[in-house]
Amino acid sequence: MVRFLGRWAQSAPSFAGLWPSRRRARQRPGGVSVDTRRSRGGPDGAASTAGRRTRASGVHSIAGQVFVLQVAIVLLLIVAAVVELLVQARRDSTQEARNRSLAVAQTFAHSPGILAALAAPDPSAVLQPRAEAARRASGVDFIVVMTPDGIRLTHPNPSEIGKHYIGTIAPAVAGGTVTETYAGTLGPSVRSVVPVTRPGGSVAGLVSAGITISSVSGVADRQLPLLLGSAGAALALATGGAALVSRRLRRQTHGLGPSGITRMYEHHDAVLHAVREGVLIVDGDRRLTLANDEARRLLALPPDAEGRAVTDLGLDPRTAALLASGDTATDQVHPAGDRLLAVNLRPTDLDGGPPGFVATLRDTTELRLLSGRADEARRRLRLLYDAGAAIGTTLDVVRTAEELTEFAVPRFADFATVDLADPVLRGEEPTGPDADMRRTAVHGIHPDAPLYRVGDLITFKPSTPQARGFRSGHAVLAPDLVRESGWRAQDPVLTEQIMAYGIHSLITVPLKARGIIMGMANFWRSTKPEPFEQDDLSVAEELGARAALCVDNARRYTREHAMAVALQRSLLPRGLPAQDALDIAYRYLPAHAEVGGDWFDVIPLPGARVALVVGDVVGHGVHAAATMGRLRTAVHNFSALDLPPDELLGHMDELVHRIDQDEAAVGGHTAITGATCLYAVYDAVSGECVLARAGHLPPALVHPDGTAEFPDLPAGPPLGLAGLPFETGHLRLPEGSQLVLYTDGLVESRDRDIDTGLELLRRALAAPGRPPAETCDAVLDALLPAEPGDDIALLVARTRVLADDRVASWDVPTDPAAVARTRAAVTRQLDEWDLADLAFNTELILSELTTNAIRYAGGPIQVRLLRDRQLTCEVSDTSSTSPHLRYAASTDEGGRGLFLVAQFAEHWGTRYTATGKVIWASQALPREVPEAVPQR
Repeated sequence: MVRFLGRWAQSAPSFAGLWPSRRRARQRPGGVSVDTRRSRGGPDGAASTAGRRTRASGVHSIAGQVFVLQVAIVLLLIVAAVVELLVQARRDSTQEARNRSLAVAQTFAHSPGILAALAAPDPSAVLQPRAEAARRASGVDFIVVMTPDGIRLTHPNPSEIGKHYIGTIAPAVAGGTVTETYAGTLGPSVRSVVPVTRPGGSVAGLVSAGITISSVSGVADRQLPLLLGSAGAALALATGGAALVSRRLRRQTHGLGPSGITRMYEHHDAVLHAVREGVLIVDGDRRLTLANDEARRLLALPPDAEGRAVTDLGLDPRTAALLASGDTATDQVHPAGDRLLAVNLRPTDLDGGPPGFVATLRDTTELRLLSGRADEARRRLRLLYDAGAAIGTTLDVVRTAEELTEFAVPRFADFATVDLADPVLRGEEPTGPDADMRRTAVHGIHPDAPLYRVGDLITFKPSTPQARGFRSGHAVLAPDLVRESGWRAQDPVLTEQIMAYGIHSLITVPLKARGIIMGMANFWRSTKPEPFEQDDLSVAEELGARAALCVDNARRYTREHAMAVALQRSLLPRGLPAQDALDIAYRYLPAHAEVGGDWFDVIPLPGARVALVVGDVVGHGVHAAATMGRLRTAVHNFSALDLPPDELLGHMDELVHRIDQDEAAVGGHTAITGATCLYAVYDAVSGECVLARAGHLPPALVHPDGTAEFPDLPAGPPLGLAGLPFETGHLRLPEGSQLVLYTDGLVESRDRDIDTGLELLRRALAAPGRPPAETCDAVLDALLPAEPGDDIALLVARTRVLADDRVASWDVPTDPAAVARTRAAVTRQLDEWDLADLAFNTELILSELTTNAIRYAGGPIQVRLLRDRQLTCEVSDTSSTSPHLRYAASTDEGGRGLFLVAQFAEHWGTRYTATGKVIWASQALPREVPEAVPQR
């Protein structure tokens, strides 16, 4: 305010110089007349205020308007001059054409021999050459000689001779002359007609001469460029002069328009008399120049104060001395009657303005009285502000309660306790109306206070402040616990100990969020002798409200996290299926903060094969876990069809894409595109592993000698992109090799990039002869972060190879007679395996499958028997046609083969190979036959 008024005081004189005759006086309330006229001064003082407050721009300023007006006037004068010259030139050209046509016509009419030629038998023969010669010599367009009747005797176009003249000839026939302007074919033209008179005065003939106006205006046209150039030079010179004048005026008015200058003075006047601060302007002679209404009120100035010396105004001596000194002052407190005024002084001549200064006065009496309460209010506001950052830093219910007690002591209370209902601790909402609570957090200035301990179940009696607050939902203040009989009835012995310890005052606050009371927060005071007050009650309520929201968030998170973990565990494998192809161990660790969508699976396949699956769904929470369950179920279903890994991932890709489309159509969850999967099929007979991956990290391979590497396998896109192909990779795994599948949570974290994690994983795996379970432990010890931010799935599979004596195969010719020989060979093999009890069923299955292959497929046919945990009979051929099970009618001669196979076999199915298909059927082994499969 002081700086603003000081600059205003400097700026006012310069504008007074622009309008020296202007004087405005406004009658203020109380009969005070304020003179707004200012003494003359330089314009620079006004620039700083006027330029910042109401500066105009462009043509809206006074300078801009003057410039535009000057240029417009000059331009108008130049245009008027040019137009006048052009009109005069046009008029002169027309008159010149009239004079020339008349002169030529008269000269030819009075030329010697004209009368004789007219009287000749053939006047045209005589006059035509003479007329054309005269026309060319005079520069007119035509000279026409005609009879008094208007019959042409000459014409520039001989074909017009003998025709009537077109024009006015009557005055000429009467002995006068005719000059007229007409629109000819060549433009505006002038023609004259004069008589040819005989000596007696009779008219012997007529002569007409015509000329276009443009032919005599060439001089004016040639002068036009010079004329326009002169006009442009004059305009440029005038514009430059106007610019100089406008620039000078802009510097003096600082770009202000007329309304801006008026508005500036009105605003200054309104500010001076409307502000709640007193304003005094004193000139260099230490005389009061201006005092606003507030200054008159605060200092009790007389009506005629303006113009008097500041020492003659009856002010306090210290205040008068300060105003007379003119020294700069900031918030100096001076008495003024029963008031305390904060005085600020600033000089007005810092930027070359007039000598003097501006003083502002502010009444600080009430502020002094309220300063103590303001400090206390700031302390409490600071307390609540800090509470927002200190309470609720985690999503743990117990930790949130502990943070409330740790924050309140010793800043607000000497001891603090939090009691929560048991359902809240489990993530549930309290449903009962009782006040039974469990002590969750205790904190105080001393550790030996005789309060309930953490874990104690407390049943508050109805008369206690806690029970009253629980029922009402509002905080309860117990300023004096000695007189609080209801509180003492809770436990007389314990309460006596508490009072003997020195605790004398209590505030209990219900922790209520969304209308549900989850517990009580208790604040106790002991060392401070003053009891809690009503102002403390509002602070305690605010602390309790903030803590309640944090507790509720933590409770809901605990519930959702427990639900997500339960859902996730229910969707993951409960155990490993029985199979002899691989020795498998796994570890699954959910994230600490929120469960994700990582999963793994081990799926036995027919033919001594096992499928290994590991995948990851982008995101966390229940949705990710549910999506993981859907994808795991889909993998199980697709693997039951015995699809190759690349085809299986293709079907998974379409499934994820369809799920995304369905959820986007109904406005559901966001798309799950980004799910990854690695699918591998290991064959224990050949020792070969076929793999395909969809955006997943490559597996690790540990050779029997302990060397670890990451095989170079084709990388496919993540699931959900719909349409992009997947490729398969083939690995030959020696017996005793370990295939390690994992998710990115194992090798990637916030403080470790994925390349570093992969290198650590390779080092942790590099050890020979280690069982899969020990490999899992070693990997987790080396890579597991302290608090995993993502789920971790780890699957370690050590390979086995089915012994040669557990596999038997025969090539079958495409001859129906070969079926009997094959059956006999199979029977002998079963006898060697001590499986004679399965011979009948096996022969029946083999006969039906082999006969169908010979009848419908053709080509090389092979029969193979596998004995591991089951007896599997396989028949392969080169056909890609899959058989279908159907019920044959009573009149059908065939169609019952597959039905019989399905009845005698435990499972049967078809899988396709690169050369055809394989139809298989498996049977359970007798219990007395050992299921352990020896290794090579």
